[in-house]
Amino acid sequence: MKHLLKMLDLSSEEIIDILNLADQLKYEQKHNIPHKYLEGKTLGCIFQKASTRTRVSFEVGMYQLGGMPIFLSSNDMQIGRGEPVEDTARVLGRYLDGIMIRTFKQSEVETLAEKSGIPVINGLTDFCHPCQVLADLMTIREFKGKLQGLKMCFIGDGNNMMNSLIVGGLKTGMSVSVACPEGYEPAEEVLNFAKDYDCFELVRTPQEAAKNADVIFTDVWASMGQEGESEKRKIAFEGYQVNAELMKLAHADAMVQHCLPAHRGEEITADVFEAHANEIFEEAENRLHAQKAVMVKVMGNK
Repeated sequence: MKHLLKMLDLSSEEIIDILNLADQLKYEQKHNIPHKYLEGKTLGCIFQKASTRTRVSFEVGMYQLGGMPIFLSSNDMQIGRGEPVEDTARVLGRYLDGIMIRTFKQSEVETLAEKSGIPVINGLTDFCHPCQVLADLMTIREFKGKLQGLKMCFIGDGNNMMNSLIVGGLKTGMSVSVACPEGYEPAEEVLNFAKDYDCFELVRTPQEAAKNADVIFTDVWASMGQEGESEKRKIAFEGYQVNAELMKLAHADAMVQHCLPAHRGEEITADVFEAHANEIFEEAENRLHAQKAVMVKVMGNK
């Protein structure tokens, strides 16, 4: 495993291997066991999209692994002034041991990986969010003790989260049901992948998706870069809310997960969010541990 560019690139075995290492690293941190597996190494963190959890978890994680993170804002780099991404990649590849990038276009991540010659980690693109989904799977396994055989559902937009959760869920033996309005479906590449799985369904009503679910996911209706569509999307997603009535259709012990930030009163009600806050904020913490596992896998000494 040289890079983490998208969930579609990972095998089922690689996903489980990352989750197992993440569990180990979490245990080591909680018990103050040193784990300087990336001592002396440097990770460049490129941000073309704003971030709370991604920036803090990667910087803290790299420090805990014994390495050094370098924050690289596109506002301060030549890439923000028109330098081709392939030129930036070839320069950074001579300075750094790895790159994490949070950006808009998936093609930029792919180009960085091709041209830099060093490991590249996708911190988020409009197409996918693999680091978040690895943390999500880690959290589900913590609370449920397994992934195989559980039902995951996603209520909302066919965005980067839905794309990556479909792939991650199916590859780890979960059944996956997603509900979105017409015109807001997940990417065609993801739907083509999911065609090979009998345990996947795309439905139009949240009620169908949530029935007998073990885990319910949702996300904001308008992601970064879509703020201008906010009012239009509020109309399109009316009824696509995780609320107490919807939760009654899921199993009584169903989890709720949200990648954050959450817009209470829109995609999720405040009462459901607070009832499942422990799971949601454990999910947020697990970004740290899952990403540390990814960094060790791609940047560690083989």
